[in-house]
Amino acid sequence: MLPRRTRTLRSGRLLAVEFLIVRNPDPGSRLPYLIRLPLAGGLVFRTAGTWPRTKALYCHPAPVDEWPGEPEVIERVPVRSCVRRGAAIDLVLERARENRSQIVYTTARGREMVFWQSPRTRKQARPDVRTPTARAAGLADLQIIVDAREQYAYRFADKKVSVVRRALPCGDYGTAVDGRLVAAVERKSLPDLVSSLIGGTLRYALGELAALPRAAVAVEDRYSQLFKLDRVRPSMVADGLAELQVRWPNVAIVFCETRPLAEEYVYRYLAAAYTWATTESAALERLRAPMIGELTSAPDAPGPSTAEVRAWAKRAGLPVAAGGRLRPEVWVAWHDVHGGSEARAATPATD
Repeated sequence: MLPRRTRTLRSGRLLAVEFLIVRNPDPGSRLPYLIRLPLAGGLVFRTAGTWPRTKALYCHPAPVDEWPGEPEVIERVPVRSCVRRGAAIDLVLERARENRSQIVYTTARGREMVFWQSPRTRKQARPDVRTPTARAAGLADLQIIVDAREQYAYRFADKKVSVVRRALPCGDYGTAVDGRLVAAVERKSLPDLVSSLIGGTLRYALGELAALPRAAVAVEDRYSQLFKLDRVRPSMVADGLAELQVRWPNVAIVFCETRPLAEEYVYRYLAAAYTWATTESAALERLRAPMIGELTSAPDAPGPSTAEVRAWAKRAGLPVAAGGRLRPEVWVAWHDVHGGSEARAATPATD
């Protein structure tokens, strides 16, 4: 047994400075352990585990008299420090590993709750990641096409990006070079990824993306979350994703952990694809050789919608009607500014 350390309180009493984990004597409780902190006369909590190794553990505050008279001790560890700071209690134990943790008081779903977390589980829950502010691939401005059907689209705030909404043939975000769609990224939340995989639509989506020179799927979650699914067999999902990745190896499936990191990945992936298509000498040679190479076989980029051109014409001071077709000279003016002759092919047919 580890040596017992004590400290003197203002009242002169001695309090054992130990962190105790004992078996919950209540066999019907879903929280099989009791922990006691040497703070404020002893704080007692019911909890589900002996240490927050893989996730934060829920703790239910219990009265001190619930502590058993003859407990079944699981762990007894000397305490180096136990200090309350605001809504958290910092606990430092005298051992080499698993020695730092926090008891955090918080509110969830309108109820006061307490969680026991370690530095590892805290980093997993809220990764301490700051996305860089440097321009992707050094581009002063990158045009990103957002699919018109995309709901709650990325806004790319604080990025050197021009966003336009048009109907993409595949993917949710894309970029174009010389009137051709050279890259696209499909965005997926984990529930959407699983449902589209089981329903078979993900297979068709990857088949369409594979026709582009560059394409990827950005998942707004961690790969480890696949194995925590409870309404579908995790092995079936993992096997399905592996089979799709082998079948279409040129479409990367990237687990980006969080939505902000997925947005950062989409921005930098499209910037890299744009740079690849415009600066590599081999890519430029392929553009000069019709029907040869990846870029020349890329589909035409989606043209502007009537609403987009109408809004531009109003900002430019051109006279346009509130509705209906736009006059041919308005389309010509738009194409002269945004792409010249190559963009004129996207002009809607007029009577």
